[in-house]
Amino acid sequence: MNSPVFQPESRLPLWLNVLALYAICAALLVAFYYQLMKSELPCPLCLLQRVGMLLIGFGFLFNVRFGIRNRHYAMALLGALTAGAVGMRQVFLHITPGDAGYGSPFLGLHFYTWTVVASLMGIVAVAVMMMLKEGSDREPPRFSLPGKVGALLFTALIAANLVSTVLECGAGQCDDNPTFYQLLR
Repeated sequence: MNSPVFQPESRLPLWLNVLALYAICAALLVAFYYQLMKSELPCPLCLLQRVGMLLIGFGFLFNVRFGIRNRHYAMALLGALTAGAVGMRQVFLHITPGDAGYGSPFLGLHFYTWTVVASLMGIVAVAVMMMLKEGSDREPPRFSLPGKVGALLFTALIAANLVSTVLECGAGQCDDNPTFYQLLR
């Protein structure tokens, strides 16, 4: 008589989501470093790219906290498409010869170019994670310490983005090329 083979559920998809959440946090931290330490305020398109990155992060955070679901991956994909589209718009704005671009380059590329690269990598990563998720829809995982730390860091970055955007733009439209915080003037 053949008995079914018990295969413990792999924790790999969960840990990949935790790792992806940390990658999003790292990207946002680098952007904040340039904003706060190098006084490079984000333009409106940069702020929209951050919103896309936050949507990607929400997808991974929800997978870590509530269990891996296709709808969470869909949120990450929508965020990657949003960030990538806005990043490409900005690349096209600065692609003309002689245009120095907006902001300082990071490792040879401007942040909007990195956003396009990260968005494409995010789409591929989500596709791979979706292939690995088989059978992991049953119940939410235990909220591990690395997951909690990632969630707290991500939440702090959301709050910091909100505060810095309000300080930069005030209650009105953001400047195209901001040089100061509207509410700190």
